Amino acid sequence: MKRVLIVDDAVTVRMYHRGILEVAGYTVEEAWNGIEALEKALDASFDLYIVDVNMPKLDGYGFLRELRQQNIPQSPAIMVSTEATAKDEMAAYRAGANDYLIKPAKPLQLLTHVRLMLGEPIQ
Repeated sequence: MKRVLIVDDAVTVRMYHRGILEVAGYTVEEAWNGIEALEKALDASFDLYIVDVNMPKLDGYGFLRELRQQNIPQSPAIMVSTEATAKDEMAAYRAGANDYLIKPAKPLQLLTHVRLMLGEPIQ
């Protein structure tokens, strides 16, 4: 079963994404900021990261930059944010994101992008 780490400071967003992903058969863990997410990523491997931009302590950009410098197996990351400009999207890719979605992501949209990043068939 594929493991996904959801990184977002909003508990409602984490619950929303968790619900969508668990129904689709994924194992989900959560982190509320980039520091907690980095600790979890260094402790156990994940197949995918779903990351918010704006978080306390360490934002999504900082988390991805730190993650990409670690000597661990690298997995794809989807940045999911309310920031909707091309500049925000480019900043996410420069930080290490593989994909970018604007909140709120609809369930089918989120699952389609998750499956693409994991190399799974799109249903």
